[in-house]
Amino acid sequence: MDAFLEPFQFAFFRNGLVVATLAGALCGLVGTYVVLKGMSYIGHGLSHAIFGGFAASALLGVNLFLGAGLWGFVSALMIGGVTRRRAIGSDAAIGVITTASFALGLALIKVFGSAGKNADSYLFGNVLGVDRAQVVLVSIVALLAAAVVFFAYRPLLFSTFDPEVADVSGVRTARIDALLMLVLAATILATMNVLGVTLVAATLVIPPVVARMLTNSFSRMLVLSTVIGTFSGFTGMVASYHLDIAPGPTIVLTGSALFALVFLATGVQGLRRTGGLAADLA
Repeated sequence: MDAFLEPFQFAFFRNGLVVATLAGALCGLVGTYVVLKGMSYIGHGLSHAIFGGFAASALLGVNLFLGAGLWGFVSALMIGGVTRRRAIGSDAAIGVITTASFALGLALIKVFGSAGKNADSYLFGNVLGVDRAQVVLVSIVALLAAAVVFFAYRPLLFSTFDPEVADVSGVRTARIDALLMLVLAATILATMNVLGVTLVAATLVIPPVVARMLTNSFSRMLVLSTVIGTFSGFTGMVASYHLDIAPGPTIVLTGSALFALVFLATGVQGLRRTGGLAADLA
């Protein structure tokens, strides 16, 4: 027991543990909508786009959170606008817009020099380097995301599964999609320093996929995904200390291990349940 509790005596570990746990819960919550809308790749793409905004903001002397967040939000709106036209699929729109933004960020850093030592932490994650301000930031974003899901539960649900009918029924799907993209951009921005650009997508996708194999109820899936994300963040962070492995990869591997266990336990039944969710809600 003493060996297990050993890392908790360090303030930097406690801060990292809180942030990793909150980040897991936040990604699990928001990722549910991302997965059900068939836009799993957007987490990967938007994190790259936000990195481009981070580079541009740092070089221009703009507040990093506001500048990169605005950059990511605009990128998300562009993806939604292109996808809504139906001429181009969401995966293609994400690939074009977000990789162009990421490439622009890398080009700016190459031409004008590094924006600072934080550039590497945003690329690869640095959860053990977070301070109290970042703990507060992730906490605020998590509370705001939970508030959006609570107060806009029905419009989000309707526009996720049947946007055409929702639009005809009076739901302003364009505004709901914009609100979801804003929450998603804030989520990615707040968790990039924990997991890095390359691993954010996994934390957005794995918890809701695991939850989807366990239930055919949307409300239960939302709760389960949040709990699985929380567990992955906490357990992965503790395991990373004892295994001497970077926290970001360990958190993702913890979620992947849960996926493998649930897949083996549920088998074909779990896969059928994931495919039947939309039909049950309809």
